[in-house]
Amino acid sequence: MFHIIVVLLIGLLGGVASGFFGVGGGLVMIPLMMFGLGFAQKKAQGTSLAMILLPTGILAVMEYYRKGNVDIRAAAILACGFIGGAWVGGKFANQIPTYVLKRSFGIFLAVVALKMIWDSFHTAHLTQS
Repeated sequence: MFHIIVVLLIGLLGGVASGFFGVGGGLVMIPLMMFGLGFAQKKAQGTSLAMILLPTGILAVMEYYRKGNVDIRAAAILACGFIGGAWVGGKFANQIPTYVLKRSFGIFLAVVALKMIWDSFHTAHLTQS
């Protein structure tokens, strides 16, 4: 059984990451649920998906929209693809061994992190925003 304060803090960190970086469950909350709550990879992923089902960052989206940083048309088209992709991804993830899923997720995070760090050194002089 988990402690409600720990779960609330994980949700808070996921929300801050979502509003700040545009990411949430996948990159922040899934590892925290695995390491902090002892959830298995698939349980953490399913819980993360259940969490975003309704709220989906509405307050962060409203703030970005107010500042002119949301393309509604692109978001609607992305959502159409996301619906099908999430179904395929969820179906596939539940059919492969957990160790394959865990390794794949870790490699994905490492590659994204290295790419972003690499790019930050090569584009820092081009923009200050």
